Amino acid sequence: MKIGIFDSGVGGLTVLKAIRERYKNVDIVYLGDTARVPYGIRSKDTVIRYSLECASFLKEKGIDLLIVACNTASAYALERLETEMNFPVFGVIEPGVREALRRTKNKRIGIIGTSATVKSGVYQELLKKEGAYVLSKACPLFVPLVEEGLIEGDITRKVIEHYLKDFKGKIDALILGCTHYPLLKKEIENFLKDVRLIPLSDLKLTLSDGSVIQRPRIDVVVVSLTL
Repeated sequence: MKIGIFDSGVGGLTVLKAIRERYKNVDIVYLGDTARVPYGIRSKDTVIRYSLECASFLKEKGIDLLIVACNTASAYALERLETEMNFPVFGVIEPGVREALRRTKNKRIGIIGTSATVKSGVYQELLKKEGAYVLSKACPLFVPLVEEGLIEGDITRKVIEHYLKDFKGKIDALILGCTHYPLLKKEIENFLKDVRLIPLSDLKLTLSDGSVIQRPRIDVVVVSLTL
């Protein structure tokens, strides 16, 4: 069994880590499209095109299933990928919604993500169907902070305060709706205190009996030039 994972940059490595911890005996190929990060500022058509290109690249590596670790790609391109690829495709949005609903005490849930993810309304729609009160906020500077390695410190704290000040006292759970955001988890927790943070890495896959291999490997491909 070989699992393919792609994201717009390094954020999806949080998903890779979670998959490796859960499924220790499978091969993994990770594609980080750092050449075109962030996806969250792109148009829907552009995100779909990028996603199809990433999926095709991983298909050539012989993957058996694909995890779309990018929330923006999950929001805009998942249906197209499911149609065009000849293997199972998993996104990260529905697992995040399920986990938030499981962990909230009062169904007052916040969602933060890229501009495109928040604009798509996918999270909001799924949560409101379950009777949740939803606050959402686009946090476009979070991805550049992570890509530059600024996961803590004064600059990061000021940016977090700027985006999240309106969430204080209004929610009890917060979906980190971008795979880059768990890398800021410590500073977000320090600011929001008792709010439960929901990272999007808890994907539960159904693997066949033949999926276990003796010497699993992980290949990480970081794109520095446009595909």
